[in-house]
Amino acid sequence: MIVAGVMSGTSADGIDVALVQISGLGFATRLRLLHHFHRRFPAGVREQIVAVMNASAAVADLARLNFMLGELYAEAVVAAERSSRVKAELVGCHGQTIYHQGEPGKFLGHQISATWQTGEAAVIAARTRVPVASDFRVADMANGGKGAPLVPFLDYLLYRDKKAGRIVQNLGGIANLTAIPAGAKPASVIAFDTGPGNMVIDGVAQAVFGKPMDTNGRFAARGRVDDALLRWAMGRQFFSQPPPKTAGREEFGREFVSEFLKRARKLSKHDTIATATAFTARSIRTALENFVLTGKRRYSDYLVSGGGTRNATLMLMLKQELAPLGLAVASTDAMGLPSQAKEAVAFAVLAYQTWHRQPSNIPSATGASRPAVLGKISYA
Repeated sequence: MIVAGVMSGTSADGIDVALVQISGLGFATRLRLLHHFHRRFPAGVREQIVAVMNASAAVADLARLNFMLGELYAEAVVAAERSSRVKAELVGCHGQTIYHQGEPGKFLGHQISATWQTGEAAVIAARTRVPVASDFRVADMANGGKGAPLVPFLDYLLYRDKKAGRIVQNLGGIANLTAIPAGAKPASVIAFDTGPGNMVIDGVAQAVFGKPMDTNGRFAARGRVDDALLRWAMGRQFFSQPPPKTAGREEFGREFVSEFLKRARKLSKHDTIATATAFTARSIRTALENFVLTGKRRYSDYLVSGGGTRNATLMLMLKQELAPLGLAVASTDAMGLPSQAKEAVAFAVLAYQTWHRQPSNIPSATGASRPAVLGKISYA
């Protein structure tokens, strides 16, 4: 079966489509990436998405954004099909996360956890003329999980090994890892959000340089890390909280960046963004030391994917942080899957499992009480 996986992450920089040939079921699933396509959001769309994430949109705008993103996702799938001359039989669309609260909180006298991924699947199905699986996180949360991370299902499929322990790190807006011990069963997999990936870096780049991101880390490369500011950032309670755990703009978005910049007011622009970049690298090292590299389990391979792999300064800092841990950093490209396509491939695989009524969460990663069939189907 050929499935189109569609992903737009918390950085809201654009849409990735992966056309994937998939067969088998469950942990015996086999896959082959046929084509990867990326399209940036049109002018103004990213700004609207970020505004919605920061809870500054009217209900009417939320409804309109839902339908507009459905159109944009569908257009990206059709463009990917045309450029590859491959037709999808099913679409798996993660949607754009505009709110994610994995931990229950009090609401109208009840303890509620909640998530919202927008981008109308019925519109995608109508335009592509194939069924669409979407809204993957809610079934995990309904069963007591945090709804994230979901990519560990793909990580386990691709990277488990009888002899080598492997850690797979994603550097999206939020950074998350999957640790797969040698010869591990799914219940032994550890996966959680480690903290910010590109989110704080992007926020600082926008506020200080007027750019949506620090392209290739060139601004940070000209700065020096401020140890005091880095210690303050690492003092967040999130980093001492044991997994399973998840993070988003609620932890490291606009309010955090605003406080970060306030504390950096005496620093140069380049020192400020260098410290933001070091914050991502240090938070990953802390997560590994505290929650992964403990006990008798040993890991030899550390594989990185996501948009952060394009930031040379971040990758250099990450390598420096992890060198004392005996971990050599490599891209997932070295294992046969382009790092920029990985999350889109993951949601193609999850959609395929959903279509076949197979569970695809990993309860040890999300905290769910049981394996669950994820997603909802919209028919063409």
